[in-house]
Amino acid sequence: MNVLIMTDQEGVAGYVSFDYDQGSRNNEQGKHLLTGEVNAAVEGLLEAGAVDVLVFDGHGAGAIHYPALHEAARLLHGRPLGPRSEWDKVMLRYDVTMIIGQHAMAGIQTGNLHHTQSSQSIDYYKLNGRPIGEIAQWALYAGSFDIPLIFLSGDEDACEEVKALVPAVTTAAVKTGLGRNSAISLSHTAACRLIRQGAKSALEKHRAKPVPPVQWEGPYVLEKRFFHTDSVDEHRNLADVEIVDSQTIRLRSDNIRDLIYR
Repeated sequence: MNVLIMTDQEGVAGYVSFDYDQGSRNNEQGKHLLTGEVNAAVEGLLEAGAVDVLVFDGHGAGAIHYPALHEAARLLHGRPLGPRSEWDKVMLRYDVTMIIGQHAMAGIQTGNLHHTQSSQSIDYYKLNGRPIGEIAQWALYAGSFDIPLIFLSGDEDACEEVKALVPAVTTAAVKTGLGRNSAISLSHTAACRLIRQGAKSALEKHRAKPVPPVQWEGPYVLEKRFFHTDSVDEHRNLADVEIVDSQTIRLRSDNIRDLIYR
């Protein structure tokens, strides 16, 4: 079985503030923490018989410490991504997906480092009237290729968020958020052990009883609300964008891939 691991960083144990982000004082430590958790997932997958493991460095400018990445994994990295025609070919090679290091969507009070896409500009995303975060974005995108999301690690709120989308998902909560900038984290060793066990168990359970992909019926209306009016101003001359008010836009499509990451 071939496994695609999507990564983020704010859901990693020991990572509790944006001081770990690109250009910040703890950035290198944050990369090591994420890479350790990713390697633990790879170990669990190999124990469960995975053949091909591709790690997608999904955190902005990148958050994987490449020299320390597990030798059995390959890394998809760099921005911007290639054309969608090439990206689609990659997706079609994989049977299941997992997320490591995930945070909750914007507005979840106890979610450590909660946000949706941009912590500096976006208030919320809604799809067909339903609030969504980065978990639903990836689950729906993967689901459009019939790829199910079978495992997620992150803070407790992220784990609860994914269970609402995928009841059969396996999770590993590596920290408990007390607020946006504080949490109780497991030790790195304990977090990695939990992730290794969880990834292995998720793949084994999926083989025994397949987890369905996340697929919502279209057509789709994506609403994005920004913190600031200038973000909407940047969209005013785009023909396919509806301006709702000074801070909100809507996008419409029959194809989830066309708008879920707009």
